Amino acid sequence: MLSKRMIALILCAVITLFSLSSCNSFDALVGESDTPSVNTDATGGDTNGTDEGEGNATGGETPTEKPTDAPIDRDAHTDEDNDGSCDDCGISVIITFDFYALNDLHGKFDDTDSQGGVDEMSTYLANAYSTDDNVILLSSGDMWQGSFESNSTKGLIITDWMNELDFVSMTLGNHEYDWGEEHIKANVALAEFPFLAINIYERDTNERVDYVKSSVLVERGGMKIGIIGAIGDCYSSISGDKVEDVYFKTGAALTELVKAESEKLRAEGADYIVYSIHGGFGSNSSASVVQTSSLRGYYDASLSRDGYVDLVFEGHTHKSYAFEDEYGVPHLQNGGDNSGISHVEVRLNYANGYDRVSASEIIKPSRYANLEDHPIVDELLQKYADQVDAGKLVLGQNSRRRNSTELKNLVADRYYAAGIERWGKDYDIALGGGFISVRSPYDLAAGEVKYSDLNSLLPFDNQLVLCSISGRDLKNKFFETNNSNYYIAYGDYGASIRNNIDYNATYYIITDTYCSSYAYNNLTVVDYYDAGVYARDLIADYIRAGGLE
Repeated sequence: MLSKRMIALILCAVITLFSLSSCNSFDALVGESDTPSVNTDATGGDTNGTDEGEGNATGGETPTEKPTDAPIDRDAHTDEDNDGSCDDCGISVIITFDFYALNDLHGKFDDTDSQGGVDEMSTYLANAYSTDDNVILLSSGDMWQGSFESNSTKGLIITDWMNELDFVSMTLGNHEYDWGEEHIKANVALAEFPFLAINIYERDTNERVDYVKSSVLVERGGMKIGIIGAIGDCYSSISGDKVEDVYFKTGAALTELVKAESEKLRAEGADYIVYSIHGGFGSNSSASVVQTSSLRGYYDASLSRDGYVDLVFEGHTHKSYAFEDEYGVPHLQNGGDNSGISHVEVRLNYANGYDRVSASEIIKPSRYANLEDHPIVDELLQKYADQVDAGKLVLGQNSRRRNSTELKNLVADRYYAAGIERWGKDYDIALGGGFISVRSPYDLAAGEVKYSDLNSLLPFDNQLVLCSISGRDLKNKFFETNNSNYYIAYGDYGASIRNNIDYNATYYIITDTYCSSYAYNNLTVVDYYDAGVYARDLIADYIRAGGLE
């Protein structure tokens, strides 16, 4: 019986002889061939380099022929000298993959006066597909919550768009839980791709929730790429009432889950492992951060060191970075709110399993801002017109631009005024406020104010609530907190008691459902404001009454 090695030699000889008779011989055997993937922008420039100082890129010569979609007989080719070509027949054994990833889009779908939508981005990504057979597009979460178009459809318009752009996966982020599990499941039913999260478990059964998968295995160019998804240590960023039935495994428990899943994917033939996690590093973007023990709820360095993952796409922190850790594993996160696309080009030698990152970068909007709008945006706006058109309603006029601090003051004042009107001074209300934080674009332009503008600034469905609290906790957790998330607006009584708190007395505060849902705040809910009335609705009423003119 002929040995596997002898068979390979014979096959290589046949391929070589055949190549002498036809310049298209390899194409005829394995399908169309093309050159290594190089994406270009609208002006034809090479996009493999860095952009505006973000990321890194490396070069190097590669063979000019590579297989694309044909099955690969790995035993037929060897590359012991790692020069990118078969030792026996000289055929290229390099396959190039282009990964594109989004994170924290926050529903930024349609263009506004202060925020770009996804129309030009869609064209850029569609062009990538047209020039490259081996594109893999994925998301690391927080895609829905933020704009009126997305909020009014509970994320469906974004998921529909992702279908059209051929996303292969989406990792759940903390804000996917803002409307509860039922709306996650509605999006899962619509999606033509899997939602991923290896570490979300049912409290009552200790089984993984059934609306997500741990991973997905996709095939490009005859090679298999495994993608593992996880939500990071983001529990504190989710309203407690939305996740009463589930819990997240983080830290060491999450690391072990990822290692086991990686081993499973390798056993199923995965050539490359991508880790898509909704959790990321802060302002530091260097290899040393993966060694910081305080960050291991997001990423444990052993995943890189021991070869469990080859590439990491992150989210949640809205920090823009592209770097390789000390073990050569790239980590990328774009800044969120539609501020760019993470891109990595990987060249994989299928004969010996060696891979090399030839580009790692954050593609800024300036790279695609001049492209034509993709028609899918208008098509989806028409499809969901019944829901999204309500956002075009003009509430009133804003006499001048107002920055985020002014808007926080305004929200806190409206909280307090509404609370006093509803509950009266009999409760000795100490302060108003809570988790008041405007979102991108962080200010309100002068001129007409539409309801969609307020929805972008205040996207969360937080209701007004009256809570009781002990004097000791009022002082320690609110008056003397260093947490800037608690924006405090003092009423007359609140100002008077701040420095004269009786630790044993009971006080009352006006806050919101987000702030009140955390047990560590030691708040007890006394009464809720009208159901369905949110912070942005209080501001909308104020604008209708001419409050900003």
